[in-house]
Amino acid sequence: MSPLVPGSRSARGVRRTVAAGVPLAVLAALAVAGTATGAPGGTGKASGTSSGTAKVTGGATLGDLPLGDFSNGLLPGTVADDRGVDLGGIGSDIYPSGRKGEYWTVTDRGPNGQIKVDGTKRRTFPVPGFDPAIVKIRVTGDRVKVVDAIPITTRSGKAVTGLSNQESRDEKPYTYDARTPLSYNANGLDTEGIVRAADGSFWLVDEYGPSLVHVSARGKVLTRYVPEGLNLKGADYPVVEALPSVLLNRKTNRGFEGLALLPNGDLVMALQSPLSLPDADAGDASRNTRLFRFSPKKKAVTAEYAYRFDAVGDVDPGEDDTSELKISSIVALGGDRLLVEERTDKAARLQEVRLTRGADILGDRWDDATTSPSLEQLDDPAATKVLVLKKRLVVDLNTVDGVQDKIEGVAVVGHGTLALINDNDFGMTDGAGAFDANGRLVDSGIETRVTYVKLPKGAL
Repeated sequence: MSPLVPGSRSARGVRRTVAAGVPLAVLAALAVAGTATGAPGGTGKASGTSSGTAKVTGGATLGDLPLGDFSNGLLPGTVADDRGVDLGGIGSDIYPSGRKGEYWTVTDRGPNGQIKVDGTKRRTFPVPGFDPAIVKIRVTGDRVKVVDAIPITTRSGKAVTGLSNQESRDEKPYTYDARTPLSYNANGLDTEGIVRAADGSFWLVDEYGPSLVHVSARGKVLTRYVPEGLNLKGADYPVVEALPSVLLNRKTNRGFEGLALLPNGDLVMALQSPLSLPDADAGDASRNTRLFRFSPKKKAVTAEYAYRFDAVGDVDPGEDDTSELKISSIVALGGDRLLVEERTDKAARLQEVRLTRGADILGDRWDDATTSPSLEQLDDPAATKVLVLKKRLVVDLNTVDGVQDKIEGVAVVGHGTLALINDNDFGMTDGAGAFDANGRLVDSGIETRVTYVKLPKGAL
């Protein structure tokens, strides 16, 4: 997600190379943007922040750009009809580029929704040719501008797409009206977290596998690391089963979402939600999820940690459904410290944790899917001698005026300043009313925004 200081070794001194830059006409179209809310400027500097209170100090909005123009500017011919959808969904994560006000972001799998047909929810892909992309943005005043974009491609240079991978494991994909089935695609990625390595390559996490994906500076998938036993066939890039098999029990659409790059080069991946162990009901009721440490040098998971959510009513006073709890962002703070975002779609809190050696549960009985009760079923892990990571609340974003809903990306960009980005879901909503009678999007009106929050002195 973010190193503590922009311009660290992982973010500086890397020459940019891309397979296909965004045409100048496309970038120019993004100069149009909305008006900021909160304090002026998007500078990230405090504006009358009082001691002990977190405050929004600036914000900026991404302008409108037809999704077809954006996608076809990267990979010509990928999108035949964008159904009136604009570029959005880049708020899956945010990572400082090393230059003030500039960030790497990543889209998720593209516009998607759910429609009930005969009482059963179907997953829709209104723009099935959309290819997830790494997008570099610049915050200037109240505007978010796209300054570069890199399509994520297979070994042969084709779009990976965001389509579901495997029948029986992933949701069956349908057209925008949920009437016509689409084909599965083993290359498809539901990208979420992003960090940039010192050599200019990128690491991403994906919800389908769940998987950790190494991508070249040009966007080509170098390796996709997946759980042992996934048996993903037909991908046009290397697939390596290097993650614990217990991850095969991830909740649908709740795989890896958070990713952090530690100072020593190790990566930490966060499961968005508890595993479905022994079943979906247990996962929905659980407050215990997991973090995994991965060594790029060893190409292996080297540690695993139990993480316990706060009660859902503490995270979001307006919510009583525990299954709405998610981790969307994790940020490296230096050493083995992380900033972890616990959220619902309406609220979020940031917690500091330290990855202690004594808390490592990798290879323990909790990685055996037959263990009963499972880690996910424990109401009091400490009573079973499971050392969950200790937390310290840094900020409750629900109490900070001007912070938008559905924050999925967090970066630390200065002395106690955060940059937050939301996922606007490409302006889509669920249900048959998402598109009009002509198959054009009925836009939700929710925009992609970067918001700066100044924390109280000593909060980090």
